[in-house]
Amino acid sequence: MNEWRRKMAKNPSLTKTWTKGFQNKINQRIPDRVHKTMASAVRGMIESTLTGSDYVTATEPLKEGTLKDREEQLEETIQKYKRTASIEGAGTGFGGIFMGMADFPLLLGIKMRFLFTAAHLYGFDPVKMEERLFLLQVFQMAFSGNKNKQETLARIDDWESFTNEFPGELTADEAMDWVSFQLEYRDFIDVPKTLQLIPGFGAIVGATVNYHFLDLLGEAAKNCYRIRWFHEDKNNPAGE
Repeated sequence: MNEWRRKMAKNPSLTKTWTKGFQNKINQRIPDRVHKTMASAVRGMIESTLTGSDYVTATEPLKEGTLKDREEQLEETIQKYKRTASIEGAGTGFGGIFMGMADFPLLLGIKMRFLFTAAHLYGFDPVKMEERLFLLQVFQMAFSGNKNKQETLARIDDWESFTNEFPGELTADEAMDWVSFQLEYRDFIDVPKTLQLIPGFGAIVGATVNYHFLDLLGEAAKNCYRIRWFHEDKNNPAGE
């Protein structure tokens, strides 16, 4: 976990800095109403998972088991979802631009299903809105630029204090900047997903990229929930 933290704290490479700067210039030329429309579309897809029940497993979150036991199960889960995402990416990539456009919501659904499963394995209940919002923090840790990752990690480190800042019932609109969320996500996946739209060749790109994306998400989930695990253990040394 500490090795992962150090990696998150590193400054981006010159290539990533140039790419991000180029993407920012393009984003600045796009009308604000377009950004808001795209943010609304992403929010709609995300909120459908936050408020829906399709992603919640029928069993209760795991309450027994060591961290090692849970992470062994998580590794199996990561491998399963990586294969699923790879197959989905190959299928949509093979069909070119029209099928490639379908990859966005399909892959997003696979990512969210994985995150709900990860929360369950670490003993957190994804039925609760607070935990569903935490899933979005994990999502941002996997698919955003260095600056946003560092800001997100700071929230995760002090998650209880962050959620206590909001009076009354916590909502997604209060806790999330949806425009920033969709821009970070779109910029992160922009180049590889563009290549996926090439008929035929896109199948290879889609399979490889989707596999890699689930690998990144698995690493982020594992380390973010490690932080939660050790934080809970520190606050509850008796294990009650």
